[in-house]
Amino acid sequence: MLIVQVHVQVLPEAVTAFIEATHANARASLTEPGIARFDVLQQSDDPTRFLLIEAYRDDDAPARHKATTHYTVWRDTVAPLMAQPRTSVKYHDIHYPDSAR
Repeated sequence: MLIVQVHVQVLPEAVTAFIEATHANARASLTEPGIARFDVLQQSDDPTRFLLIEAYRDDDAPARHKATTHYTVWRDTVAPLMAQPRTSVKYHDIHYPDSAR
């Protein structure tokens, strides 16, 4: 499993619009077979900062996700709302031998 953390800071006046666009993208993303999880988090002490946690079932799923209409609509909608370009960090899930997975 591939987990991507996307860090976003939006303009203060754009918080509501960013949340609406991101929730729409997250809902649609969860219907994709390659996405196991899509969380949208807002930082408690700075409401302009967000963390998106995307869990993909395989390494090819992010490319398939970025080819969807809902992703391109989200990307184009939120680009002017950002205070700075978004950044991301990729992780791979480590399975423990005794886990129930």
